[in-house]
Amino acid sequence: MRDIWLIAKREYLEQIRGKAFKVTTILIPVVFVSIFSISFFASKNSGSGKHITIAANDPALAARVRDQLLTDKDARMIVDVIAPAADSVRQQLLTEVDEKQLDGFLWLTTESDGSKASATYAAHASGDFATTARLSDAVDHAVVQQRLTAHGIAAGDVEALTSDVKIHTEQVKNGKEVSSNAFGTFWAAYIMAFLLSFTVVMYGMNVGRSVIQEKTSRIFEVMLATVKPGDMLAGKLIGIGAVGLSQLAIWAIAAAIFSGSALAASLMSGGLKIQVSGAEIALFAIYFLLGYALYSALFAGLAATCDTEQELQQYAPLAAVPIWLSFGMITFIVSNPNSALSVAISMFPPCAPITMFLRIASQFPPLWQIALSLAIMAVSVYIVIWLSSRIYRIGILMYGKRATIPEMLRWLRYS
Repeated sequence: MRDIWLIAKREYLEQIRGKAFKVTTILIPVVFVSIFSISFFASKNSGSGKHITIAANDPALAARVRDQLLTDKDARMIVDVIAPAADSVRQQLLTEVDEKQLDGFLWLTTESDGSKASATYAAHASGDFATTARLSDAVDHAVVQQRLTAHGIAAGDVEALTSDVKIHTEQVKNGKEVSSNAFGTFWAAYIMAFLLSFTVVMYGMNVGRSVIQEKTSRIFEVMLATVKPGDMLAGKLIGIGAVGLSQLAIWAIAAAIFSGSALAASLMSGGLKIQVSGAEIALFAIYFLLGYALYSALFAGLAATCDTEQELQQYAPLAAVPIWLSFGMITFIVSNPNSALSVAISMFPPCAPITMFLRIASQFPPLWQIALSLAIMAVSVYIVIWLSSRIYRIGILMYGKRATIPEMLRWLRYS
Protein backbone atom coordinates (compact mmCIF):
# COMPACT_ATOMS: atom_id res chain seq x y z
CA MET A 1 0.00 0.00 0.00
CA ARG A 2 2.88 2.33 0.76
CA ASP A 3 4.26 1.86 -2.76
CA ILE A 4 0.86 2.73 -4.26
CA TRP A 5 0.66 6.03 -2.37
CA LEU A 6 4.27 6.90 -3.20
CA ILE A 7 3.61 6.41 -6.91
CA ALA A 8 0.31 8.28 -6.66
CA LYS A 9 2.06 11.20 -4.95
CA ARG A 10 4.77 11.23 -7.61
CA GLU A 11 2.23 11.23 -10.45
CA TYR A 12 0.11 13.92 -8.78
CA LEU A 13 2.98 16.30 -8.04
CA GLU A 14 4.55 15.78 -11.46
CA GLN A 15 1.32 16.66 -13.24
CA ILE A 16 0.15 19.43 -10.90
CA ARG A 17 3.49 21.25 -11.16
CA GLY A 18 3.65 20.96 -14.92
CA LYS A 19 3.01 23.86 -17.26
CA ALA A 20 0.31 21.88 -19.09
CA PHE A 21 -1.86 21.70 -15.95
CA LYS A 22 -1.67 25.43 -15.36
CA VAL A 23 -2.34 26.30 -18.98
CA THR A 24 -5.29 23.91 -19.41
CA THR A 25 -6.84 24.98 -16.09
CA ILE A 26 -7.05 28.53 -17.40
CA LEU A 27 -7.50 28.03 -21.13
CA ILE A 28 -10.03 25.18 -21.21
CA PRO A 29 -12.80 27.16 -19.41
CA VAL A 30 -11.98 30.25 -21.49
CA VAL A 31 -12.10 28.28 -24.75
CA PHE A 32 -15.34 26.51 -23.97
CA VAL A 33 -17.07 29.60 -22.58
CA SER A 34 -16.04 31.38 -25.78
CA ILE A 35 -17.38 28.52 -27.91
CA PHE A 36 -20.72 28.42 -26.08
CA SER A 37 -21.01 32.23 -26.17
CA ILE A 38 -20.26 32.38 -29.88
CA SER A 39 -22.74 29.56 -30.55
CA PHE A 40 -25.43 31.28 -28.47
CA PHE A 41 -25.05 34.68 -30.12
CA ALA A 42 -24.64 33.14 -33.56
CA SER A 43 -27.91 31.20 -33.18
CA LYS A 44 -29.65 34.28 -31.80
CA ASN A 45 -28.47 36.44 -34.70
CA SER A 46 -28.75 33.83 -37.43
CA GLY A 47 -30.74 35.10 -40.39
CA SER A 48 -30.65 38.69 -39.14
CA GLY A 49 -29.93 41.78 -41.20
CA LYS A 50 -31.41 40.32 -44.40
CA HIS A 51 -32.67 42.48 -47.25
CA ILE A 52 -35.67 40.80 -48.87
CA THR A 53 -38.57 41.74 -51.12
CA ILE A 54 -42.15 40.56 -50.75
CA ALA A 55 -43.86 40.20 -54.12
CA ALA A 56 -47.59 39.44 -53.90
CA ASN A 57 -50.78 39.80 -55.85
CA ASP A 58 -52.56 41.01 -52.69
CA PRO A 59 -51.16 44.35 -51.38
CA ALA A 60 -52.96 44.03 -48.04
CA LEU A 61 -51.52 40.58 -47.32
CA ALA A 62 -48.03 41.70 -48.35
CA ALA A 63 -48.26 44.65 -45.97
CA ARG A 64 -49.34 42.36 -43.12
CA VAL A 65 -46.39 40.02 -43.75
CA ARG A 66 -44.01 42.97 -43.79
CA ASP A 67 -45.41 44.30 -40.51
CA GLN A 68 -45.00 40.87 -38.90
CA LEU A 69 -41.34 40.68 -40.00
CA LEU A 70 -40.55 44.21 -38.81
CA THR A 71 -41.93 43.52 -35.32
CA ASP A 72 -39.16 40.93 -34.81
CA LYS A 73 -36.39 43.16 -33.43
CA ASP A 74 -33.81 40.34 -33.51
CA ALA A 75 -34.31 39.91 -37.27
CA ARG A 76 -33.36 43.51 -38.17
CA MET A 77 -34.64 42.89 -41.69
CA ILE A 78 -35.00 45.34 -44.55
CA VAL A 79 -38.29 44.48 -46.24
CA ASP A 80 -39.48 45.89 -49.58
CA VAL A 81 -42.93 45.24 -50.98
CA ILE A 82 -44.00 44.91 -54.59
CA ALA A 83 -47.77 44.49 -54.81
CA PRO A 84 -49.55 43.73 -56.98
CA ALA A 85 -46.66 41.93 -58.69
CA ALA A 86 -46.80 40.84 -62.32
CA ASP A 87 -45.09 37.68 -63.53
CA SER A 88 -42.41 39.76 -65.25
CA VAL A 89 -41.28 41.05 -61.84
CA ARG A 90 -40.10 37.58 -60.84
CA GLN A 91 -37.29 37.52 -63.40
CA GLN A 92 -36.17 40.95 -62.26
CA LEU A 93 -36.05 39.76 -58.64
CA LEU A 94 -34.10 36.64 -59.66
CA THR A 95 -31.53 38.87 -61.34
CA GLU A 96 -31.22 41.08 -58.24
CA VAL A 97 -30.70 38.04 -56.01
CA ASP A 98 -28.15 36.59 -58.43
CA GLU A 99 -26.26 39.91 -58.45
CA LYS A 100 -26.51 39.99 -54.61
CA GLN A 101 -28.54 43.20 -54.57
CA LEU A 102 -31.09 41.21 -52.52
CA ASP A 103 -30.64 38.32 -50.09
CA GLY A 104 -33.90 36.80 -51.33
CA PHE A 105 -37.51 37.40 -52.22
CA LEU A 106 -40.84 35.98 -51.08
CA TRP A 107 -43.30 35.26 -53.89
CA LEU A 108 -46.77 35.22 -52.35
CA THR A 109 -49.98 34.43 -54.23
CA THR A 110 -53.56 34.07 -53.02
CA GLU A 111 -56.85 33.04 -54.59
CA SER A 112 -59.34 35.80 -55.32
CA ASP A 113 -61.55 34.68 -52.42
CA GLY A 114 -58.57 34.38 -50.07
CA SER A 115 -59.23 30.67 -49.39
CA LYS A 116 -55.85 29.47 -50.57
CA ALA A 117 -52.37 30.96 -50.38
CA SER A 118 -49.00 29.76 -51.60
CA ALA A 119 -45.55 31.14 -50.84
CA THR A 120 -42.10 30.57 -52.32
CA TYR A 121 -38.87 31.95 -50.91
CA ALA A 122 -35.97 32.24 -53.34
CA ALA A 123 -32.57 33.12 -51.90
CA HIS A 124 -28.89 32.96 -52.77
CA ALA A 125 -28.15 30.79 -49.68
CA SER A 126 -29.80 27.37 -49.59
CA GLY A 127 -29.34 26.70 -45.86
CA ASP A 128 -30.81 29.87 -44.36
CA PHE A 129 -33.40 28.02 -42.28
CA ALA A 130 -33.63 30.87 -39.72
CA THR A 131 -34.95 33.32 -42.32
CA THR A 132 -37.25 30.64 -43.75
CA ALA A 133 -38.70 30.02 -40.27
CA ARG A 134 -39.28 33.74 -39.71
CA LEU A 135 -41.00 34.08 -43.08
CA SER A 136 -43.16 31.03 -42.42
CA ASP A 137 -44.37 32.41 -39.08
CA ALA A 138 -45.00 35.84 -40.59
CA VAL A 139 -47.00 34.44 -43.51
CA ASP A 140 -49.05 32.16 -41.21
CA HIS A 141 -49.96 35.07 -38.90
CA ALA A 142 -50.75 37.40 -41.78
CA VAL A 143 -52.98 34.89 -43.61
CA VAL A 144 -54.90 34.08 -40.41
CA GLN A 145 -55.36 37.78 -39.65
CA GLN A 146 -56.59 38.50 -43.17
CA ARG A 147 -59.08 35.63 -43.10
CA LEU A 148 -60.46 36.76 -39.75
CA THR A 149 -60.82 40.30 -41.06
CA ALA A 150 -62.60 38.97 -44.15
CA HIS A 151 -65.14 37.32 -41.86
CA GLY A 152 -66.03 40.66 -40.30
CA ILE A 153 -63.91 40.61 -37.14
CA ALA A 154 -62.61 44.03 -36.09
CA ALA A 155 -58.92 44.76 -36.60
CA GLY A 156 -58.31 45.26 -32.85
CA ASP A 157 -59.92 41.92 -32.07
CA VAL A 158 -57.84 40.21 -34.75
CA GLU A 159 -54.62 41.33 -33.04
CA ALA A 160 -55.85 39.99 -29.70
CA LEU A 161 -57.00 36.68 -31.18
CA THR A 162 -53.72 36.01 -32.99
CA SER A 163 -51.31 37.15 -30.26
CA ASP A 164 -48.76 34.59 -29.08
CA VAL A 165 -49.04 32.93 -25.68
CA LYS A 166 -45.84 32.32 -23.72
CA ILE A 167 -45.76 29.16 -21.62
CA HIS A 168 -44.27 29.32 -18.14
CA THR A 169 -42.81 25.94 -17.22
CA GLU A 170 -43.00 24.37 -13.76
CA GLN A 171 -41.81 21.04 -12.43
CA VAL A 172 -43.83 18.89 -10.05
CA LYS A 173 -41.78 17.73 -7.05
CA ASN A 174 -43.33 15.89 -4.11
CA GLY A 175 -46.81 16.99 -5.17
CA LYS A 176 -45.85 20.67 -5.38
CA GLU A 177 -45.21 23.00 -8.28
CA VAL A 178 -41.65 24.30 -8.50
CA SER A 179 -40.60 26.96 -10.98
CA SER A 180 -38.29 25.58 -13.65
CA ASN A 181 -36.58 26.69 -16.82
CA ALA A 182 -36.49 24.09 -19.59
CA PHE A 183 -33.79 25.95 -21.50
CA GLY A 184 -31.67 26.36 -18.37
CA THR A 185 -32.14 22.68 -17.45
CA PHE A 186 -31.01 21.61 -20.91
CA TRP A 187 -27.88 23.75 -20.78
CA ALA A 188 -27.04 22.68 -17.23
CA ALA A 189 -27.29 19.02 -18.27
CA TYR A 190 -25.38 19.62 -21.48
CA ILE A 191 -22.52 21.60 -19.93
CA MET A 192 -21.97 19.22 -17.02
CA ALA A 193 -22.26 16.13 -19.24
CA PHE A 194 -19.81 17.67 -21.70
CA LEU A 195 -17.42 18.57 -18.89
CA LEU A 196 -17.72 15.06 -17.46
CA SER A 197 -17.01 13.31 -20.76
CA PHE A 198 -14.18 15.67 -21.70
CA THR A 199 -12.30 15.31 -18.42
CA VAL A 200 -12.83 11.54 -18.18
CA VAL A 201 -11.42 10.90 -21.64
CA MET A 202 -8.68 13.54 -21.31
CA TYR A 203 -7.29 12.12 -18.06
CA GLY A 204 -7.82 8.56 -19.26
CA MET A 205 -5.61 9.39 -22.25
CA ASN A 206 -3.11 11.02 -19.86
CA VAL A 207 -2.72 7.68 -18.08
CA GLY A 208 -2.09 5.97 -21.40
CA ARG A 209 0.47 8.60 -22.45
CA SER A 210 2.21 8.31 -19.09
CA VAL A 211 2.56 4.55 -19.57
CA ILE A 212 3.95 5.05 -23.09
CA GLN A 213 6.46 7.70 -21.97
CA GLU A 214 7.81 5.60 -19.11
CA LYS A 215 7.86 2.50 -21.27
CA THR A 216 9.89 4.17 -24.04
CA SER A 217 12.31 5.73 -21.53
CA ARG A 218 12.84 2.32 -19.83
CA ILE A 219 12.04 3.76 -16.40
CA PHE A 220 9.84 0.72 -15.81
CA GLU A 221 12.80 -1.61 -15.76
CA VAL A 222 14.23 0.27 -12.76
CA MET A 223 10.92 0.73 -10.94
CA LEU A 224 9.88 -2.91 -11.33
CA ALA A 225 12.88 -3.92 -9.25
CA THR A 226 11.14 -2.57 -6.15
CA VAL A 227 7.43 -2.16 -7.07
CA LYS A 228 4.85 -4.66 -8.27
CA PRO A 229 3.21 -3.90 -11.65
CA GLY A 230 -0.26 -3.89 -10.06
CA ASP A 231 0.82 -1.37 -7.43
CA MET A 232 2.39 0.80 -10.12
CA LEU A 233 -0.83 0.83 -12.16
CA ALA A 234 -2.98 1.55 -9.09
CA GLY A 235 -0.73 4.43 -8.02
CA LYS A 236 -0.81 5.90 -11.51
CA LEU A 237 -4.62 5.76 -11.64
CA ILE A 238 -5.00 7.35 -8.19
CA GLY A 239 -2.44 10.10 -8.81
CA ILE A 240 -3.73 11.24 -12.19
CA GLY A 241 -7.33 10.90 -11.00
CA ALA A 242 -6.54 13.24 -8.11
CA VAL A 243 -5.18 15.74 -10.65
CA GLY A 244 -8.50 15.61 -12.48
CA LEU A 245 -10.46 16.17 -9.28
CA SER A 246 -8.20 19.09 -8.37
CA GLN A 247 -8.81 20.73 -11.72
CA LEU A 248 -12.56 20.20 -11.47
CA ALA A 249 -12.52 21.68 -7.95
CA ILE A 250 -10.71 24.78 -9.21
CA TRP A 251 -13.27 25.22 -12.00
CA ALA A 252 -16.15 24.70 -9.56
CA ILE A 253 -14.80 27.33 -7.15
CA ALA A 254 -14.24 29.77 -10.02
CA ALA A 255 -17.77 29.14 -11.31
CA ALA A 256 -19.24 29.72 -7.82
CA ILE A 257 -17.35 33.01 -7.49
CA PHE A 258 -18.42 34.10 -10.98
CA SER A 259 -22.08 33.21 -10.35
CA GLY A 260 -22.21 35.82 -7.57
CA SER A 261 -20.77 38.59 -9.73
CA ALA A 262 -22.66 41.45 -11.40
CA LEU A 263 -21.63 40.17 -14.85
CA ALA A 264 -23.25 36.79 -14.21
CA ALA A 265 -26.42 38.54 -12.97
CA SER A 266 -26.63 40.57 -16.19
CA LEU A 267 -26.09 37.47 -18.32
CA MET A 268 -28.82 35.59 -16.44
CA SER A 269 -31.27 38.50 -16.63
CA GLY A 270 -32.67 37.17 -19.90
CA GLY A 271 -34.46 34.33 -18.14
CA LEU A 272 -31.69 31.76 -18.44
CA LYS A 273 -31.18 30.34 -14.96
CA ILE A 274 -28.81 27.43 -14.48
CA GLN A 275 -29.12 25.82 -11.06
CA VAL A 276 -27.10 22.87 -9.78
CA SER A 277 -27.96 21.18 -6.48
CA GLY A 278 -25.56 19.73 -3.94
CA ALA A 279 -26.73 16.19 -4.77
CA GLU A 280 -25.90 16.75 -8.44
CA ILE A 281 -22.41 17.98 -7.56
CA ALA A 282 -21.79 14.93 -5.33
CA LEU A 283 -23.04 12.52 -8.01
CA PHE A 284 -20.97 14.37 -10.60
CA ALA A 285 -17.83 13.65 -8.56
CA ILE A 286 -18.78 9.98 -8.08
CA TYR A 287 -19.51 9.43 -11.77
CA PHE A 288 -16.29 11.23 -12.67
CA LEU A 289 -14.25 8.87 -10.47
CA LEU A 290 -15.94 5.75 -11.81
CA GLY A 291 -15.85 6.93 -15.42
CA TYR A 292 -12.24 7.96 -15.07
CA ALA A 293 -11.28 4.61 -13.51
CA LEU A 294 -13.05 2.74 -16.32
CA TYR A 295 -11.49 4.65 -19.22
CA SER A 296 -8.05 5.14 -17.66
CA ALA A 297 -7.70 1.44 -16.85
CA LEU A 298 -8.71 0.66 -20.42
CA PHE A 299 -6.16 3.12 -21.84
CA ALA A 300 -3.45 1.86 -19.47
CA GLY A 301 -3.94 -1.70 -20.68
CA LEU A 302 -3.94 -0.57 -24.32
CA ALA A 303 -0.85 1.61 -23.79
CA ALA A 304 1.05 -1.36 -22.38
CA THR A 305 0.59 -3.11 -25.74
CA CYS A 306 1.70 -0.07 -27.77
CA ASP A 307 5.17 1.31 -28.49
CA THR A 308 4.29 4.91 -29.47
CA GLU A 309 1.72 7.56 -28.61
CA GLN A 310 0.60 7.62 -32.25
CA GLU A 311 -0.31 3.95 -31.98
CA LEU A 312 -2.26 4.63 -28.79
CA GLN A 313 -4.15 7.52 -30.41
CA GLN A 314 -5.54 5.14 -32.99
CA TYR A 315 -7.65 3.65 -30.22
CA ALA A 316 -9.01 7.05 -29.09
CA PRO A 317 -11.97 7.03 -31.55
CA LEU A 318 -13.11 3.74 -30.02
CA ALA A 319 -13.39 5.44 -26.62
CA ALA A 320 -15.33 8.30 -28.21
CA VAL A 321 -18.07 6.03 -29.62
CA PRO A 322 -20.05 5.77 -26.31
CA ILE A 323 -19.69 9.55 -25.87
CA TRP A 324 -21.03 10.26 -29.36
CA LEU A 325 -23.90 7.87 -28.67
CA SER A 326 -24.70 9.63 -25.38
CA PHE A 327 -24.63 13.12 -26.87
CA GLY A 328 -26.62 11.98 -29.89
CA MET A 329 -29.45 11.10 -27.48
CA ILE A 330 -29.22 14.21 -25.28
CA THR A 331 -32.48 15.77 -26.50
CA PHE A 332 -34.37 12.46 -26.19
CA ILE A 333 -33.01 11.72 -22.70
CA VAL A 334 -33.70 15.21 -21.33
CA SER A 335 -37.24 15.12 -22.78
CA ASN A 336 -37.92 11.47 -21.79
CA PRO A 337 -35.74 10.78 -18.74
CA ASN A 338 -37.80 7.81 -17.54
CA SER A 339 -38.36 6.02 -20.84
CA ALA A 340 -37.19 2.42 -21.18
CA LEU A 341 -34.42 3.41 -23.60
CA SER A 342 -33.15 6.22 -21.33
CA VAL A 343 -33.08 3.88 -18.33
CA ALA A 344 -31.35 1.12 -20.30
CA ILE A 345 -28.57 3.32 -21.70
CA SER A 346 -28.00 4.92 -18.29
CA MET A 347 -27.15 1.43 -17.00
CA PHE A 348 -24.59 0.78 -19.76
CA PRO A 349 -21.21 1.47 -18.07
CA PRO A 350 -19.38 3.38 -20.88
CA CYS A 351 -22.40 5.67 -21.34
CA ALA A 352 -23.66 5.79 -17.74
CA PRO A 353 -21.60 8.79 -16.50
CA ILE A 354 -23.14 11.02 -19.17
CA THR A 355 -26.63 9.58 -19.70
CA MET A 356 -27.44 9.09 -16.02
CA PHE A 357 -26.34 12.62 -15.29
CA LEU A 358 -28.59 13.90 -18.08
CA ARG A 359 -31.50 12.10 -16.42
CA ILE A 360 -30.56 13.51 -13.00
CA ALA A 361 -30.47 17.07 -14.37
CA SER A 362 -33.85 16.68 -16.12
CA GLN A 363 -35.81 14.70 -13.52
CA PHE A 364 -34.17 13.04 -10.54
CA PRO A 365 -34.60 9.28 -11.11
CA PRO A 366 -35.51 6.77 -8.39
CA LEU A 367 -32.66 6.16 -5.97
CA TRP A 368 -32.59 2.44 -6.77
CA GLN A 369 -31.80 3.21 -10.41
CA ILE A 370 -28.89 5.46 -9.41
CA ALA A 371 -27.65 2.82 -6.97
CA LEU A 372 -27.94 0.08 -9.62
CA SER A 373 -26.11 2.23 -12.17
CA LEU A 374 -23.28 2.91 -9.71
CA ALA A 375 -23.08 -0.77 -8.76
CA ILE A 376 -22.87 -1.89 -12.40
CA MET A 377 -20.18 0.72 -13.05
CA ALA A 378 -18.20 -0.35 -9.96
CA VAL A 379 -18.27 -4.00 -11.06
CA SER A 380 -17.28 -2.99 -14.60
CA VAL A 381 -14.39 -0.92 -13.26
CA TYR A 382 -13.19 -3.87 -11.18
CA ILE A 383 -13.30 -6.20 -14.20
CA VAL A 384 -11.53 -3.74 -16.51
CA ILE A 385 -8.82 -3.02 -13.92
CA TRP A 386 -8.34 -6.76 -13.33
CA LEU A 387 -7.93 -7.39 -17.07
CA SER A 388 -5.75 -4.33 -17.66
CA SER A 389 -3.42 -5.10 -14.76
CA ARG A 390 -2.67 -8.54 -16.20
CA ILE A 391 -2.04 -7.14 -19.67
CA TYR A 392 -0.07 -4.28 -18.13
CA ARG A 393 2.40 -6.39 -16.14
CA ILE A 394 3.50 -8.26 -19.29
CA GLY A 395 3.04 -5.62 -21.95
CA ILE A 396 5.17 -2.94 -20.29
CA LEU A 397 8.26 -5.09 -20.74
CA MET A 398 7.67 -5.82 -24.42
CA TYR A 399 9.44 -3.71 -27.05
CA GLY A 400 9.39 -3.69 -30.82
CA LYS A 401 6.58 -6.21 -31.18
CA ARG A 402 2.90 -5.50 -31.69
CA ALA A 403 0.78 -7.48 -29.24
CA THR A 404 -1.84 -9.67 -30.88
CA ILE A 405 -5.15 -10.74 -29.38
CA PRO A 406 -4.01 -14.40 -28.90
CA GLU A 407 -0.91 -13.16 -27.06
CA MET A 408 -2.96 -10.91 -24.77
CA LEU A 409 -5.25 -13.84 -24.00
CA ARG A 410 -2.18 -15.84 -22.95
CA TRP A 411 -1.08 -12.95 -20.71
CA LEU A 412 -4.44 -13.09 -18.93
CA ARG A 413 -3.82 -16.75 -18.06
CA TYR A 414 -0.43 -16.07 -16.48
CA SER A 415 -0.45 -16.20 -12.67
